[in-house]
Amino acid sequence: MTEKIIIYQTFPRIFGNKNPNNIFNGNITENGCGKMKDYSTKALKSIKELGCNYIWYTGIIQHATKTDYSKYGIPKNNKYVVKGEAGSPYAISDYYSVDPDLATNPVKRMEEFAALVERTHKESLKVIIDFVPNHVARQYNSQIKPLNVKDLGETDDDSKAFSPSNNFYYIPNSGFAPLIDLGSGDEQYVEMPAKATGNDCFHQYPSVNDWYETIKLNYGVDYSNGSKHFDPIPNTWIKMFDILHYWASMGIDGFRCDMAHMVPIEFWHWCIAKIKKDFPKIIFIAEIYQPSLYRDYIFNGGFDYLYDKVGLYDTLREIVEGKAPASNITYQWQNLEGIQKNMVNFLENHDEQRIASQMFCADPFKAFPALIVSALMNTNPFMIYFGQELGEEGMNNEGFSGKDGRTSIFDYTSLETIRSWNNNGKWDDSNLSQKECEIREFYKKILTLANKEKAFKEGTFFDLMYANYQNENFDTNKQYAFIRKFEDDLIIVIANFSSNNEHISLNIPNHAFDFLNIPTGSADAVNLITKEKYQLILSYNRPLNVEIKGYNGLLLKFKLAKK
Repeated sequence: MTEKIIIYQTFPRIFGNKNPNNIFNGNITENGCGKMKDYSTKALKSIKELGCNYIWYTGIIQHATKTDYSKYGIPKNNKYVVKGEAGSPYAISDYYSVDPDLATNPVKRMEEFAALVERTHKESLKVIIDFVPNHVARQYNSQIKPLNVKDLGETDDDSKAFSPSNNFYYIPNSGFAPLIDLGSGDEQYVEMPAKATGNDCFHQYPSVNDWYETIKLNYGVDYSNGSKHFDPIPNTWIKMFDILHYWASMGIDGFRCDMAHMVPIEFWHWCIAKIKKDFPKIIFIAEIYQPSLYRDYIFNGGFDYLYDKVGLYDTLREIVEGKAPASNITYQWQNLEGIQKNMVNFLENHDEQRIASQMFCADPFKAFPALIVSALMNTNPFMIYFGQELGEEGMNNEGFSGKDGRTSIFDYTSLETIRSWNNNGKWDDSNLSQKECEIREFYKKILTLANKEKAFKEGTFFDLMYANYQNENFDTNKQYAFIRKFEDDLIIVIANFSSNNEHISLNIPNHAFDFLNIPTGSADAVNLITKEKYQLILSYNRPLNVEIKGYNGLLLKFKLAKK
């Protein structure tokens, strides 16, 4: 059995940045920028010790930016179609290049990336990078593509709104005229004819709330009538396959595919199978938000894993905020019948507000029970976002991003929590506050248990909520309980979303004893969180009586005698 996947999502531009300036809308010289070299052996060991076995380097591929790298042969981007000083990592300007921001020497950026991959693998961490298939920067131009590769749009017929052989969609005889400032004179951004914008704006007038800095890629779907033109294989399909194969050849272990549902499933079915023929162990993770499409993108599209955002994440957030009962968790896993193992659980990522922000719950300790549930209820992957394990608040006003409870992906900035952990390259806890140490220690405990305990890593899941709805000594609004079992190991998990310490009487139904082959009678147990020992009675005629701390949980492990 392979390890349960625990992903550490990290943003290189910020992760290694030790500059404390954080000037509003500051440029790279003023505010600094993290580099690939900042992921030192010590940094990677510290991430590994947290319990992670994959690291997602977010924003590795070159994207549009206001920073001028023209002296390195990289075309300068027009500032009017770049969001923030640093630019969006999802407005790719060269699919074949590493972002020069992240290199100590931009000329050697590809060599530096190869060294990063090698360094990461030496610490037994696997590498995930983004694949952004739906859209590119408005000024896409690859400088280091293979000699036999033509650039996106290079052979397009821009007199046609749609052609199966085009890479882009066009608005013929119309200039790009978004509802934003495009400058004037020599600085003006001009696009003629206009190309469709990334979030399916098939007109020349995207607004400031649209993805105006991006161009939609054409996979052979004529959106004017919904018709599909997949035979012969569209040119965009071939280009995208070549790009994925290029990065896979560098030793990448997985791709997180941005907005995967905006790309035809027929492409994924064709492409993922071809990539896996050459790289069978590589994983594909889809960012997708339509539950009705989940099974199709797994069983037909070929994805290994999908984001569980609109299900478990949204539910846990509502529970943590006191807006929904804990019993709603049961509905979420039931709704995923047969594909629970394919979902990536998380409590934070770059799109979501930080747990500790004023926009979420302003207290990272309140999310501890959600962490227990999300990380331990099934065998599927779990992901954390850098700084989450330190209680990062995300309440900086960096510039373009604004003060929104998120860590900006558009601006040059740094985080005090990460700078403290960095500690001049020591990557230890000597500069962390007591609170930060407590949060990190709890995350470390839960994430390491996810793979240390076979019951969590590969065991059976059994929900106990249905047996406790009429239980006066168990609050289904504030507590959630389940069993994980593997061979002779039984772990009863109780998460307490209440701020109060509670005395709980937990009913374990007869069906659980039969289904999981649990012997009845007196049994020794240990709480895996605190190491406290218990002697308890396992019986379907008698509830399990335990004390549980507020905003915490119990992981009661029983070593069962064979029947």
